[in-house]
Amino acid sequence: MSGNRNTSRDETVPDASPPLGIDELLERVRAGYDRIGPPEAAAAAEAGALLVDIRYAALRDRDGLIPGALVVERNELEWRLDPRGSHRAAEAVGHDLQVVVVCNEGYASSLAVASLRQLGLHRATDLIGGFQAWRAAGLPVTPPTPPPPDTWDLNTRHPTPGI
Repeated sequence: MSGNRNTSRDETVPDASPPLGIDELLERVRAGYDRIGPPEAAAAAEAGALLVDIRYAALRDRDGLIPGALVVERNELEWRLDPRGSHRAAEAVGHDLQVVVVCNEGYASSLAVASLRQLGLHRATDLIGGFQAWRAAGLPVTPPTPPPPDTWDLNTRHPTPGI
């Protein structure tokens, strides 16, 4: 018999950690940094922090934008904010940049912060409650742009679904 040992997928590896559920993962990630609320995020932006909106287009189109926030969808975030990356945004000027990640309700942004911190952006944090908390706090929001009139349903005067 050779020194190779085949293991089945069901075999337990003694040194492996058990899998985490998403709630536990969020708790662990968030324990590694201080999150901020809407007033603190607004003050940070005023002081030069970069607000980064990672919501997908449909949410931005529905709810509007935070004025001055850099829009980078979640699937591009690391490439656009890595100061050493070949596809970085002009705003990604260094690892000391304070970044406040904004998602819709404050969940995806926490996971995004963990990834940014692994890239060395040690001042990255996220907005508790996300865009919805920002808007509820009465902070500035640029309203969504209505669709062009040729996409409106003439019977209801509302945009037609799917456009």
